Amino acid sequence: MRKNHPLRRVVLATAATVSGVVLLLSLKPSSDPGAAQAAGAGAAAQEAAQGGSGAVVSGTMTGDAAQTQYGAVQVRITVVNNKITKAEAVQAPKGGTSDQKTALAVPKLNADVVAKQSPDIDTVSGATYTSEGYKKSLQSAIDKANASAGSGSGSSQGSGSAQASGTFTGDAAQTQYGAVQVRITVAGGKITKAEAVQAPKGGTSDQKTALAVPKLNAAAVAAGSADIDTVSSATYTSEGYKKSLQSALDKAKATAGSSSGSGDAGASSGAAQAKTVTGSVAQTQYGAVQVRITVAGGKITKAEAVQAPKGGTSDQKTALAIPKLNAAAVAAGSADIDTVSSATFTSEGYKKSLQSALDQAGG
Repeated sequence: MRKNHPLRRVVLATAATVSGVVLLLSLKPSSDPGAAQAAGAGAAAQEAAQGGSGAVVSGTMTGDAAQTQYGAVQVRITVVNNKITKAEAVQAPKGGTSDQKTALAVPKLNADVVAKQSPDIDTVSGATYTSEGYKKSLQSAIDKANASAGSGSGSSQGSGSAQASGTFTGDAAQTQYGAVQVRITVAGGKITKAEAVQAPKGGTSDQKTALAVPKLNAAAVAAGSADIDTVSSATYTSEGYKKSLQSALDKAKATAGSSSGSGDAGASSGAAQAKTVTGSVAQTQYGAVQVRITVAGGKITKAEAVQAPKGGTSDQKTALAIPKLNAAAVAAGSADIDTVSSATFTSEGYKKSLQSALDQAGG
């Protein structure tokens, strides 16, 4: 009969214990899964914010609006040499307690983005929905920055490596007090002039518009983007202005590949053959205005009004204004011309129809 040796039993028990410990250690995760995932997401987001390795990104990118239970949140970031230098919420929940929560949360979120350079930012206590919406829109803006890295230009800035030139009219932005629409002139990828072709009118709006629009125009030229400050006491007009300005910048960016503006004075720069284009009819308070232009070699060689207000004092105003407007159109090569004093409605109608003709010529 085989004897059991105590020493052998001790050795076997020890070996079994060691094997079990090794097995347990091999199954234990090296770090907390949640922490690892967050760290990975933060690193990836930071790389996206910087446009990927080796790509230099500069510009202003506006993320998609993120809908929340209390309203939309939309974030715009400014990137300079792959770094987020500014973040702001161009839309955030308003009304009731949302005003207080937005005022509390948004400045913290903006600062956190610039500090961390990624969407991996903390949720602000008491403003969970706004914070989550902010991060979603921020991620969208960063994705756009990343997508633009290949061309090295911001997705919505009017300047950069793409040298757009021309006159671009943004889409009208509806506000509580009326529409705001912005037209910009771009030369060599830079905004050289900005103006509001529509702005709220009537009552106190006249005073606010007169105060705000010149400041916004100057800010747009100085910033070269829609990343401009809101004018105090004219918040709605300012927000509408920035939205329409962004639309105009997007149009400028879209045409940069062909190096021609949609509102520039004509056909492709290499085209030498003259063509005549008639703009759409623009209705005014005193009658219709319609402009026809002749374009040769990408330049306006002739402009004329085929329709203009008639009857009563309109005859005198038309006779005074139209020759000046025609000459100005040829000289400027765009619809960015001055309004003739005492013929404001005719001038505005002329410029709208002229812009329509230029759009057709540029197409």
